[in-house]
Amino acid sequence: MGRDVTVLIERAEALLGRLEKLLPAPVMPVDWKASIAFRWRKVNGAGQLQAVRQVHRIQLKDLRGIDEQKSLIEQNTRQFVEGHPANNVLLTGARGTGKSSLIKALLTKYAPRGLRLIERSVGLIKRLTQGLSEGGHVRIPR
Repeated sequence: MGRDVTVLIERAEALLGRLEKLLPAPVMPVDWKASIAFRWRKVNGAGQLQAVRQVHRIQLKDLRGIDEQKSLIEQNTRQFVEGHPANNVLLTGARGTGKSSLIKALLTKYAPRGLRLIERSVGLIKRLTQGLSEGGHVRIPR
């Protein structure tokens, strides 16, 4: 019986070795200190966050003509960073109206307090939302 078990274990190990070649490589843990902004990318069939090396730094005071919007989204962002209830935010508007600039300015101001940005593709939002809903809100360790 000992020989049969040894043969079975050897065959199982060989089979597992072949199966492991079919699996995607393990995803590396995110280094949240590498940047304040990240992009979701597919690498070898698996999604992972990649640090943005050069983040555009914009100041809130440089954005003009959107004072009411700045005030509302800044209050919401401050509440989120402080761990208080905050709303999800959907920015809409034509190209060039400052949506991205507003987000970058908030990131510039609140990154020292732990805020991080994840840029995603349009198709990712459903998968990302599902992942976030399964784990609740996301807090980034400082």
